[in-house]
Amino acid sequence: MGRAPQDTAAGVGSYLLLAVTFLFGAFPLYWMFVIATSTDEALAKLPPAVVPGDQFLVNLREVFSLQDVYFAASLVNSVIVSTVVTASVLFFCSLAGFAFAKLRFKGSKALMLFVVLTLTVPNQLGIVALYIVMGKLGWNGTLLAVIAPGLVTAFGVFYMRQFIVNSVPDELVESARMDGATTMRVYATIVLPAIRPALAVLGLLTFVATWNDFQWPLITLSGSDYPTSMVAVSDLASGNYVIYRRVLAGAFVATIPLLVMLFVGGRQIVRGIMEGAVKS
Repeated sequence: MGRAPQDTAAGVGSYLLLAVTFLFGAFPLYWMFVIATSTDEALAKLPPAVVPGDQFLVNLREVFSLQDVYFAASLVNSVIVSTVVTASVLFFCSLAGFAFAKLRFKGSKALMLFVVLTLTVPNQLGIVALYIVMGKLGWNGTLLAVIAPGLVTAFGVFYMRQFIVNSVPDELVESARMDGATTMRVYATIVLPAIRPALAVLGLLTFVATWNDFQWPLITLSGSDYPTSMVAVSDLASGNYVIYRRVLAGAFVATIPLLVMLFVGGRQIVRGIMEGAVKS
């Protein structure tokens, strides 16, 4: 009981609990793949099939060939939107977090409090106003309407501010200033290397959230030729008769980039944490 968790060897119960948790978490994805590889008759079987079929390529061909869904274009659009939004959030939020954490200016505490309070406002309350603004700009129905509102987030600013406060000593910033470094040079040479683990976490969360965003893209891109992947999957499920093998085949393909990001991003997070531990 008195030993630290990292000094305690995992027992059989720990591995068993992890295995059960993994099975429960991975089963929906596996079931999605099973239905995506099956025929319409397989869905009517009792008990339902639990072994993948051989119709995956056939179902995918049907999904990508639908003229009113634009599924292939939706994947490209989602990559563009998610990449641009993630890059913008990492830059602006880390820069704003650095300003709130290490720069002294009037009203910084009140402004930071306002940023935090915006997290308590549901996004649904601003949908109408946002739609009107995008309409005035002529952006409704284009990817700009999806990209612009997500270029910076209150959560990202708060998260980066808290991480910079705890990871970048004030003495290091002051010594750099005494050596003649400008504010942007301090940010580029001192702050950015120190916050790489936080950037990896924020980038991963932002990419996944942007890729999975459904409500606002559905509102502003509905009926346009520029849908995102979630809107395209919704279009697959629309109509009087839903062909679930098509819907889940499209959903499975739309999930693959997220799995890749989680795999690559997870390794980057661990690597960044280990590098920080060695340096400290």
